[in-house]
Amino acid sequence: VQLVESGGGLVQPGGSLRLSCAASGFTFSSFHMSWHRQAPGKERELVAGISKAGDYTNYADSVKGRFTISRDDAKNTVYLQLNSLKPEDTAVYICKARRWVGQFEDYWGQGTQVTVSS
Repeated sequence: VQLVESGGGLVQPGGSLRLSCAASGFTFSSFHMSWHRQAPGKERELVAGISKAGDYTNYADSVKGRFTISRDDAKNTVYLQLNSLKPEDTAVYICKARRWVGQFEDYWGQGTQVTVSS
């Protein structure tokens, strides 16, 4: 099982990035996918989630209207579009796959760094 994030980098405030998370080794379409982030000295927090059917999404209040999560099951990839970035969005962004099989089955990626700074 692998989740490999990409697309992070250094961006100025107000800028945009598109993160990708490529999945392999499991049935991607059976899993709910989500993006989380962790800043230095802070707890990991949920940023956005998307249902396995792609028909339901949810967002942290801090990113609503700025970030968009989507998935492409043909490519086994989940995306996070980050717009109107702020310095407080600086963090490692990590994707997660989850499904319920009598208990939660979770897989995590290693993360990609997003730094918002002028």
